[in-house]
Amino acid sequence: MKRKPKILIVDDDVDLVQVMKGALESKLFEVIVAHNGKDGLQKAKSEKPDIVILDIMMPVMDGWAFAEQYNKDPALAKTPVLALTSFSDSLGQPFPFQVSEYMQKPLKPKDLIAKVEGHLKRLGL
Repeated sequence: MKRKPKILIVDDDVDLVQVMKGALESKLFEVIVAHNGKDGLQKAKSEKPDIVILDIMMPVMDGWAFAEQYNKDPALAKTPVLALTSFSDSLGQPFPFQVSEYMQKPLKPKDLIAKVEGHLKRLGL
């Protein structure tokens, strides 16, 4: 039996997390949740997700600090990070850290699933 792809959601918006989690689980993905960047880094290291969905503005450790530390860890840096943000593209080439893709909030569940499935396909999962 093929293993379920594992998705880590790092976002402090409890309601949005529940919507994303439900949508992704409906496609039989395993979903892990962290509500700040610090917990997200710990879960990324211990759970080894296939994709990370990352909010930018969070308490304790924001998405910028998360991505900076994440990309310094060779074991994590190869895992795609999809940044989910309410910031507009008008901020310039979007942010001062490398992620696989930027997604604008609000994002419809079907669009989130399509983005995740596209990245999983590129990973061969």
